[in-house]
Amino acid sequence: MTTHALLTDLSLATLDQHMVRIEGGSFEMGGESISDDAKPVHRVRLNSFALCRYPVTQALWREVMGADPEELYFTGGDRPVEKVHWYDALACCNRLSEASGLEPAYTIDPHKQDPKNRNSFDHLKWSVSLIPDSKGYRLPSEAEWEYAARGGRYARDYDYAGSTDLDEVGWYDDNSYDETQPPGLKLPNALGLYDLSGNVWEWCQDWYGDYLSQAKTHSSGPADGEYRVSRGGSWYYDLGYTRVSRRYSWHPDSRNDYLSLRLARST
Repeated sequence: MTTHALLTDLSLATLDQHMVRIEGGSFEMGGESISDDAKPVHRVRLNSFALCRYPVTQALWREVMGADPEELYFTGGDRPVEKVHWYDALACCNRLSEASGLEPAYTIDPHKQDPKNRNSFDHLKWSVSLIPDSKGYRLPSEAEWEYAARGGRYARDYDYAGSTDLDEVGWYDDNSYDETQPPGLKLPNALGLYDLSGNVWEWCQDWYGDYLSQAKTHSSGPADGEYRVSRGGSWYYDLGYTRVSRRYSWHPDSRNDYLSLRLARST
């Protein structure tokens, strides 16, 4: 393992300027040639929202949460934070909202189990709900993540977030040197967003579930489930996992050295 000098100026003081407003619109979500769970392709219409230019860094996490995640594997303030489970990610979002003078986006009760969580292996099962109309920091929905990765209204038919050549835009098993990398070293996509393909998996808000064929006019996923969605692939996985429509899922309490988060906000 190696450490890096701080390169990304992502902090409480600069966070707002790194939140990129993404104009809403309609897009075809999924992919027929990717994997079975990315089918069928279906149309989704989204409202405008904001997404952070980078995944959450260790420096920002430490500033907000007061300490590194337990058993952090790769060290360096500008590296993406990792060893973060889904509940940690939501707690970080709420802390950031409070520190920024915003209404938190979530109600979180670690003492009450979520009846919508059907995962028998999740030892936490915290009761969590998204507060309607909150402008606080939150995780992106799966649809928001894919729309942003494709480039929103500037989307082109790219396999990856900003290119058909993954080496231009992302870190994966063939080029990552077996470790996370500071965000922003590769090219951004059309929206100015970095590292959406590769580097670290990014938690999404949604439960993982089958796609439906009918068009959707909102971005929410299933009402309940066993797993939470992550997107983007990572330094450890091959290029197939970094495609913009490729889906993955984890137990909500999963913590590993290639799983992180990116901040979203409603606008």
